[in-house]
Amino acid sequence: MTDILVIKTSSLGDVIHQMPALTEARARLPQARFTWLVEEAYAPLVALHPAAGVVIPVAWRRWRHALASGTTWREFAERRRELRERSYDVVVDTQGLIRSALIARSALGPRHGYDRGSIREPLASRFYDVTHTVSRDLHAVDRNRILTGKALGYEPDGAPDYGLDRSALRDGTERYAVLLHATARPEKEWPVASWIALGRLIESRGIKLVLPWGNDGERVRAERIAYALNHARVAERMPLDQMAKLIAGAEFVVGVDTGLVHLAAALGVPLAAIFAGSEPALTRPVGQGPIAVVGAKGSSPSLDEVRAALDDLLR
Repeated sequence: MTDILVIKTSSLGDVIHQMPALTEARARLPQARFTWLVEEAYAPLVALHPAAGVVIPVAWRRWRHALASGTTWREFAERRRELRERSYDVVVDTQGLIRSALIARSALGPRHGYDRGSIREPLASRFYDVTHTVSRDLHAVDRNRILTGKALGYEPDGAPDYGLDRSALRDGTERYAVLLHATARPEKEWPVASWIALGRLIESRGIKLVLPWGNDGERVRAERIAYALNHARVAERMPLDQMAKLIAGAEFVVGVDTGLVHLAAALGVPLAAIFAGSEPALTRPVGQGPIAVVGAKGSSPSLDEVRAALDDLLR
């Protein structure tokens, strides 16, 4: 059996963008065993992918804030031992960062990654045994598929398939939509007043609303929006496999440029994506379901623009 290690640790959108590459690799190499090394918060989501036979969680985001802790170094040593328990036929690092390249260097097997001109952090390319040229002008999904294909000896073909089964994740018959209002970057936000106005329009169609959050600030924002509406609830904080079920069951999703928007696209849920602080050209959500993208970097869309996009999406 061919053993393949995939390294894509974070962030959420990047991890989701790797999934089509894994789906395709599994189809091309059905007898292979795939291991995915990923940041611990995203491990429950990666485990939903049918090709992810082994998931190795790492905690770099937590470790880097506690480098003096003995617990940190014990966890690091344990993960390194787990990584080196087997020799891999191919190691492919699609992250393209120095830290991910160092992880690849710790693995046993030939390491593949982007060449110096194709990578986000050029120094990282020095840690690979084999490097590949992949245009940086391509969407992240395409870059991941191309690099993985080059490492495993095939050319990507067809539409991206994230490998996630929406129908298997859906639970219940309640009609609701999800509003993904939260983002780590303030310039990507859409005004609270606009969310409230949009929420009222959606509620007038007899659809309830759910507002997820990821930290205390986002929870307060969700509560402000929900308080102004009649049929909205603030979701409990939940791991990503449960979040995938919540999104899978939605009639549609409206959200700003954040990782969960890409999860909605991966699940094929009808999606209206709002861009304000980033360009959608290389990071827009892509998937097999209906998707509308409004706005651009420095040009936050109006309520009317988002409403029109949503109407077109659902028509």
